[in-house]
Amino acid sequence: MNLEDLNREYDKLQLKYGDKSLDSIYNGGFSENPDICFVFMNPTRRNIASNKSWKGLKSPWIGTKNVWDIFYKLNLIDECLYLKIKSIKGKEWTESFALEVYENVKKYKFFITNLAKCTQVDARSLDDNVFKKYLKLFEKEIEIVNPKLIILFGNQVSSIVLNEKISISNCRKKCFIKKINNKEYKFYPVYYPVGNGRFNMDKAIEDIKFIMKSENIR
Repeated sequence: MNLEDLNREYDKLQLKYGDKSLDSIYNGGFSENPDICFVFMNPTRRNIASNKSWKGLKSPWIGTKNVWDIFYKLNLIDECLYLKIKSIKGKEWTESFALEVYENVKKYKFFITNLAKCTQVDARSLDDNVFKKYLKLFEKEIEIVNPKLIILFGNQVSSIVLNEKISISNCRKKCFIKKINNKEYKFYPVYYPVGNGRFNMDKAIEDIKFIMKSENIR
């Protein structure tokens, strides 16, 4: 199985758990043993790549602004590209610009994904059971991509992936080891930094910088 095979499975789940008028959003970036895999929750239609007329990359955060603040502050995106992202409206993203952004993500050797790929019309919370429907496919995704470490954003995603109750405030900068198909992977729960969690962005950046330094990444 490869990432393209997974995408077909994600599309099936979109019909069950996402909005049928929207496409799944998969993942994007450096997909061969990246330094870091960043795991968010699930996409919404604010990502313009979820529009069925969009023929380019179906990758996270296309047509949005705030999440790119994190990668800029972590020195994981070129300044000129970041400034362009901040200066244009979401609807002004083109398929070629999205490709340019994700080529830059590849340059910095990181990978962006969501635990659930089912695109919703808004940012209301998904039930745990929906996320759990994606867990096996997500684990296969991790196995294929083989990241050096994984950042899990938020209590809900962290708890489901690690199969234990996680409170970020009680385990900041703590590494959890999870075995997938007999290989151990490093997982770090971090505050969710966008949407309702934007007030925690500085804490998330602080923790990720510490993790990157302790893991000798840049």
